[in-house]
Parts: sequence; C-alpha cells; structure tokens
Amino acid sequence: MINNCDNKMTQTRMELEDGSKAGRMDMQEVYLGIDVGSVTIKLALVDPSNNLIKSTWLRNQGSPIENVKIGIKRMRDELEQESMLDSIQVKAVGTTGSARYLTKSIVGGDVAKTEIIAHAVAAISYHPDVRTILEIGGQDSKIIILRDGIVVDFAMNSVCAAGTGSFLDHQAARLGIKIEEFGNYALRSETPVSIAGRCTVFAESDMIHKQQMGYSKEDIIGGLSQSLVRNYLNNVGKGKDIQPPIIFQGGVAANSGIVEAFKESLKEEVTVPKHFLLMGSIGAAILAKEHFQENPGYKTNFRGFDVHDIEFETSTFNCGGCANNCEVVQVKMAENKEIVARWGDRCGRWEVF
Repeated sequence: MINNCDNKMTQTRMELEDGSKAGRMDMQEVYLGIDVGSVTIKLALVDPSNNLIKSTWLRNQGSPIENVKIGIKRMRDELEQESMLDSIQVKAVGTTGSARYLTKSIVGGDVAKTEIIAHAVAAISYHPDVRTILEIGGQDSKIIILRDGIVVDFAMNSVCAAGTGSFLDHQAARLGIKIEEFGNYALRSETPVSIAGRCTVFAESDMIHKQQMGYSKEDIIGGLSQSLVRNYLNNVGKGKDIQPPIIFQGGVAANSGIVEAFKESLKEEVTVPKHFLLMGSIGAAILAKEHFQENPGYKTNFRGFDVHDIEFETSTFNCGGCANNCEVVQVKMAENKEIVARWGDRCGRWEVF
C-alpha cells in the first residue's frame, strides 16, 4: 500500500513537472515597446508576427520614472485580469521617445531608438508601401519621408506647439467642448473662418477675436483645423517631397477635422492606421524583436512586470575631465546603490547602458 502510494505520488510529481515544462514551452513569446513622450506614455506587446496583443497608455505627469513604473504595473494588472500574465514570456524590450534612455535603464530595456525610427518601423509593418508619415503628438510633430521602406528624409518641430495635441486640448477647453468632439465640429463647418496658425499665441488671439465677432463654434474649429494643417505643411513639411501613400499617426490623428484638412490641402488620400496612438511603442517593440532575432541566445535585461516595486535614484554631476565639462546623468537602484545607467558625456567616458 505504502509503496503503491509512493509510486503514485512520484508519478504525479513527474506528470506535474512534465506539464509545467510543457507549459513553459508553450508560453507565447512577446516583445514589449515603451514610448515615453512629453504628454503620454504608451506600452505595447507584440507577438513574433508584429501583431498587437496588449497595450495601455497613461498621461505623463510628474516624474517619468514613476509614471513608467505605473504604466508597467497597469499592464501587469490588466494581463492578470485577462489571465494572460502566466502565458507570455517577454523576450526583449525596446524604448523610444524623449525619455527613452531613462526608461531603458529603469525597466531593463534592450534597445533604445529615436521616435523617427520607431514610427517608421511600425508604419512599414502595417503599410509596407508607405512613402510619407505625418505624425503629430502632444507637444511636437514630425514628418518622415520613406522610399522603398527606407527613411530618406525627416523633420521635427519641437519649438512651436501650434497644431499639437496640447494646443488643441487647450482650445477645446476654451470653447467649452470635449476634445473628442473637436473633429465632429470641424466637419460640420460650412464656411470655415480664416485663423492665423503660424504661432500658438496668434492662433489663440485670432480665435478669441472670431468668437467675439459671433462666428459659430463649427466654423471657428473648421478654420482652426485648416490653419493648423497649413502651419504644419509650411513649417515641418516645408521642402519635403510628400508622396502617397500617406499615413497619419500620433494622438492628433484621432481628430477627424485635422484628417480632412490634410486631405484637402494635400489633394491626396490620408490613411489613419488602426493603432495610430501606439505606433511609437509598437515600433519600439518590433525593434526589440529584431534585436533579439539578430542575436542568437540573447537574454533580455527586462526586470519583469514587478519593476514597480523597485526604487531608483537619479543624480547629475559635471565631469570636469576636459573643457566640455559635460553634465552626466546617472540612475542608481536605491536598495544597493548599483548604477544601472549613466549618460550625457560626449566622449563616452562615463556611459553605462
């Protein structure tokens, strides 16, 4: 009896172990992309075929370190709720956006790439024949020119905020409407008014003047949409060879009024991809996948979805090693003071990635 019980228990343990091994072998390989912009943080998980399987986003308020950790925790919680957390395995992590290096050091990223590359890679993945990418985010905008899947030209506008998401949010609030309704108002306009769009200050003062003259919200918003598109094309798109197919991505692509204004100005069809808000994070995830596939046996640096529980400290110092006197930024783990990242010097003397 005892021997039989022992044999059965041994057999059960073996079956459980075999089952757990099989389970680990059947785990879905995924790649995480994180796009940290000035206004929002976007996270995306893609599979080996570049299909988006999970995403989340949040407003970037205060410390980017804390907000990235909150974003990771939010994705972990959502994966748990959907019973997905134990069935996926993150093989590599890519970061992009203005805080890409800081984010890479916090989460244990594997690659950090510029927004230009990330947005281009994502667009090509979904629209292989794309030749022009229009991208407008929360506080900046860019244009990317591609030929045969290669970036041949680009431009960014991070000085003037006219036409960006933050500016549109502000004007929607001034007009007393929800930003989600902004585009519908523009589409209902029959005679859009002329509004100066070369500068946020001029655009806002002109818009207020038109309000005081009694113009309808629809015509004011219609005129504002047209002026902001003209500003984009005359500033960011100046001198660029804009050819179709044209893809419009970034948060402002949700604004149907801006989309129609681009179509009217360019006299071309403008396509808004399904995941227009997430293209930067999707591109970062795809770049992480390519990094993993190009390096056989590669092991990710990802700290896991519990990175929210890790405390980090940031500090700066001036090198003083030469006349450049570079300001160096470093990130340490609070618990053991381990330096996880350091950058900012021109010569590479202090760099740790």
